[in-house]
Amino acid sequence: MPVVALTAALRRFLPIPSVRVGGATVAAALDALFADSPGLRGYLLDDQGALRRHVAIYVNGAPVADRALLSDPVQPADEIHVFQALTGG
Repeated sequence: MPVVALTAALRRFLPIPSVRVGGATVAAALDALFADSPGLRGYLLDDQGALRRHVAIYVNGAPVADRALLSDPVQPADEIHVFQALTGG
């Protein structure tokens, strides 16, 4: 089962650094994550289910190619990292 790792700022929704989830695509893995943390969905995805502009997802160090449907495939040993953009100065 793939592992989803969240940045520290996102742990307010899921207070653990990473979690194993089921799913053969990024979308399916996120759906499994949202089952335990429904508040995270609205922060990561827009009302159409696409990745929000301020969020980046990487699978094994490579950015997801499909930000709209999140159809990038994942394997059981993959690591999915979820980041949010930071601003300031």
